[in-house]
Parts: sequence; C-alpha cells; structure tokens
Amino acid sequence: MQLDKIQIDGADEHFCRAILAFAEEKYAVAIQEALLASAMAPDDLLFSEAANYLQRVAAAGKSQVYATPEGFTEFIRSGGNVKLYERTSQLLSDCYSGYDQLRLLDIGVGDGRALLPALTKNIEQLDLLEPSATMLDCCKRALVGKKVSFNATCGTLQDYVAANEHGLWDIVQATFSLQSIQPDERQRLLGWISARCDRLLIAEFDVPEFATLYEPKRLQHIVSRYRNGLQEYAGDGGVVAQSFLLPVFFGYFDRSAARTNYEQKIDNWCEQLQNAGFASVTKRLIYPYWWADAYLIEASHC
Repeated sequence: MQLDKIQIDGADEHFCRAILAFAEEKYAVAIQEALLASAMAPDDLLFSEAANYLQRVAAAGKSQVYATPEGFTEFIRSGGNVKLYERTSQLLSDCYSGYDQLRLLDIGVGDGRALLPALTKNIEQLDLLEPSATMLDCCKRALVGKKVSFNATCGTLQDYVAANEHGLWDIVQATFSLQSIQPDERQRLLGWISARCDRLLIAEFDVPEFATLYEPKRLQHIVSRYRNGLQEYAGDGGVVAQSFLLPVFFGYFDRSAARTNYEQKIDNWCEQLQNAGFASVTKRLIYPYWWADAYLIEASHC
C-alpha cells in the first residue's frame, strides 16, 4: 500500500506509517510514527494506546502480548457489548419460547455470554460445542449452578461434524462464532447443519468487503471503527485496549500471523444459507455495534 493513495495528513498520516512499519516488522519506526501521531493528537486514544502497545511488542514480542482470556472477559462484559448481548439473548429466548420441547445445539458457546440469559424451561436437550476449554468450563459451571442438564464437547465444528453423523436438533445457533471458519470450509459445514436442524440462528456483524489487506479504504475503515470502540473503555486504564483491542487491531495488518476470523457481509451469509438448502432466510438488526451493525439471521426449512 502506498500512502500517497490515502487522502490524509498530519497525525493520521504518521499513524498509517506506524501500521505499515508494524506490518514490515520495523518496530522502531512503528513506535516513532505512533508517538508522533500521539503527540500531534494527544486526545486521540487510539494513537496513545497504539504507541504503548507497539513498545510492548518491541520489548516482549508479539506472541507475549496478544489477547488474554482475562482481557477478553473484561471486554465482553462492558462497553457496547452489554447492550449487544442483552439484545442477542432476548432474541434467542424469544425463538426458544415457541417450542413445547426444544432440542438446542450451540456452536461456539464460549462462556455462555449469549446462551445463559436466553435459557428457557422448555429445553429438553442442550448440546454445547466450544474449542476453548477455559471458556467452556465457565459455561459448564454456570449451567451446573442453574441445575440445567447439558452435553458439552470441547473442539471445533469440523471435529464435531466428523464425529456426529446423526444428530438432530430443533434449533442450532451460533453467536459470533462461525466467522472463525475459513470460507472454503463454510459451505460444507452449513450444509451439514442444514440437514440436522429445523432452524438455524446466526448472530454476526455486517462488515464491508475490501479487495486487499492493505487497501487504503480498509485501513481507514478499521482505524475509524477502533477509534470509536476504544472510547467505550476509556476509563479502565488501558486494560481492554492493551490486552485485547490493540492486539486484535494490529492483527488485521500482521503478515506473519494466520487469520482467526473471516467476517463477511450479512447478505453473503444469507446467500450461503440458501445454498445450504434452507427454504427461508431472514435477517433483523440486533444492535448498532461500534465495529459493525450486528444482525440475527434466521434460516429455516419452512
């Protein structure tokens, strides 16, 4: 990417140079440019937190400063996530209530942030799938405390599909988890889900598409979104910024790290669900989140 293709100047230009230097692993240059940006715009939280993060990267290496479970836990339970998950859980619960008896599979349940407040008494079979043992254990403890019976599997959806040929559910749900599946695997897995449930509920973000990793519009979009997002955590002393948001932010531009999510437009999700065999696919806004509008997609066979 060439900076002369971006209509920027001043502090924003220095920050863009910091991002590019980071991508090339020129950390001294990245720190210098981020500090210049921060000095020119001292009220911009993104610039100052980025400078701090880059100094940590230079001192400890990227592998030592990436997101921690504690940072994510603090992030997910504050800021805009409070309203996002309240609304998500309510919509899920509304869907559950239409059944006399419900068989439910939650793909990527995490620590139960969306599931637990949504639970209804008509759930007769609850199956959980989550690749993080730490997160799954949190959810299991909460369910035990609520005296809710369940079956839990620690693993990926790919592993689960290989081991479960005959599972059947009334509802399968995935809240902000299917984005982690690589695009070339997604259609096959959606087809497996389609054949084993009456209804699929997916919560995801409606993100714009960009042609390349370092496309100027992509860089500007991510910067503007994270500038807004960081403001929601401005009073925590940099805990969420340093342990979660900044590692994720710079991960978008890291050439040395494998991608961990593959977000896409909501309309693309809807098209893939139709191709997977669902007869009806609808979408509705969950919440106008700082990263992107969140939608609940409902796919069914009737």
